[in-house]
Amino acid sequence: MDRLFLDANVLFSAAYKPECGLKRLWILSRERKTRLITSAYAAEEARRNLTQPRQPERLEKLLRRMEIVAAPPAGTRSKSYGLPAGDVPILQAAISASATHLLTGDVTHFGLVFGKTIEGILILAPGAY
Repeated sequence: MDRLFLDANVLFSAAYKPECGLKRLWILSRERKTRLITSAYAAEEARRNLTQPRQPERLEKLLRRMEIVAAPPAGTRSKSYGLPAGDVPILQAAISASATHLLTGDVTHFGLVFGKTIEGILILAPGAY
């Protein structure tokens, strides 16, 4: 079974509008083909960026159907793999959660590692999964 760690921008996009294609990930999860995971850090980042009244409600509904892991403790030393400091906690949480994939739409920060496997986690755009 794949364990998909979803970055904040995937959560944001899925909650942004009701008919978002990313919601197929939750359908796969219901069919027991995947396990959806995120971190409290990523969830909070998505919450901060949603501005329309129904969006936070949609996000919370999606989060209830996921495993939410704690962010690694502050000060945890970890290899950055060339990622900006703000994205290292996302990768560390995915590693800690034993994810098989990290799905992100953040081409700017994760683009150099798309399609690569880091500590057993394949990093992809959601559409590539």
